[in-house]
Amino acid sequence: MSPSLVYAKKEVYGSGLIVEVVIWQLPQPTAERPRGLKYRLYCGHSGKCIVRYDNETGKGDHVHYGKREKNYRFSSVQQLIRDFYNDIEQLAGDLL
Repeated sequence: MSPSLVYAKKEVYGSGLIVEVVIWQLPQPTAERPRGLKYRLYCGHSGKCIVRYDNETGKGDHVHYGKREKNYRFSSVQQLIRDFYNDIEQLAGDLL
């Protein structure tokens, strides 16, 4: 069984800012993804990452701020999306 797409959205702003959210439901939870979700929420400009939330294999839930990386405490999909858009507002609000 393959992962199923739960949510996908991509926005490209006139300023060149790119915002993309992709969330998949996995066939079953795993030790690394106990909620059974795989996700990537990305915001970048001119080929550079401003903020990215993801849970890639081997790293678990985490967030990138440019080249810095820190753990992220996942609570719900709704909160994940809220946190991501709040970061965009703070870090790239002038490009929206």
